[in-house]
Amino acid sequence: MNQTHAPKRHWLSRIMRRKPVIPVVRLHGVIAAEQRPGRLNIASVEPLLARAFAMKAAPLIAIVINSPGGSPVQSRLISKRIRDLADQHGKPVLVFVEDAAASGGYFIAVAGDEILVDPSSIVGSIGVIMASFGFVGAIDRLGIERRVHTAGRNKSTLDPFLPEKPEDVERIKQFELDIHQVFIDHVKAGRRGRLKADDDTLFTGEYWTGLRGIELGLVDGIGDLHATLRERFGDEVVLRHIAPKRPFFALPRLGFSAQSMVEDVTHSIEDRAVWARLGL
Repeated sequence: MNQTHAPKRHWLSRIMRRKPVIPVVRLHGVIAAEQRPGRLNIASVEPLLARAFAMKAAPLIAIVINSPGGSPVQSRLISKRIRDLADQHGKPVLVFVEDAAASGGYFIAVAGDEILVDPSSIVGSIGVIMASFGFVGAIDRLGIERRVHTAGRNKSTLDPFLPEKPEDVERIKQFELDIHQVFIDHVKAGRRGRLKADDDTLFTGEYWTGLRGIELGLVDGIGDLHATLRERFGDEVVLRHIAPKRPFFALPRLGFSAQSMVEDVTHSIEDRAVWARLGL
């Protein structure tokens, strides 16, 4: 009787032995609140995270990051959401860095339980930057008179068409220091026990290669998505890429306007400038 049922049990065990499925969320681009393709923000990322963490059988969540940074608020919201979902579902998060996880990109990466990089990835840039232009001399040469009327003496802080005032610079500097401290506290909490350098080294805004990031304790090791997950879960591991859903009735945009063309070019230049700060 045992011999009769043995083949059946063997057949059932093979059916029940499922291949491990790992959800993969790819976060690529500049971090900004603006809703447009190629930008990362909580509104665009949260639905992807929700779908990934809803896969109950998944042993972990893989997140691939390729971002030069951007909005500190959106960076924090995304990072916090990753950590909240990980704690809620009891699933570890494995972060893979491609070209860069710098500034806000690194802020998001810190939400992972483990951060793996390419040897030449760019990581760090734990700082805050604000940049603008001054056109005072230009409008003087052109004979243009600037007229500004405000309610509130600080409403025109750093107006590019007015001379820079020391009190404005001091106020902006304090603003940056406040945001920088949020970033520092986040890194110290997320990388507790793993940082291997002092504050004067880690939190100057400098960025490093992946290899140097390992030495500093900013990341955990070298590894790419496919090789790492095959090594840990076997060759039969299945990667389930979580992509944004396209509207069922979405129609291609026909024609273009001068305004939309100018906006597209402007946004491309802005994104290019953020990447260029890293030499990418």
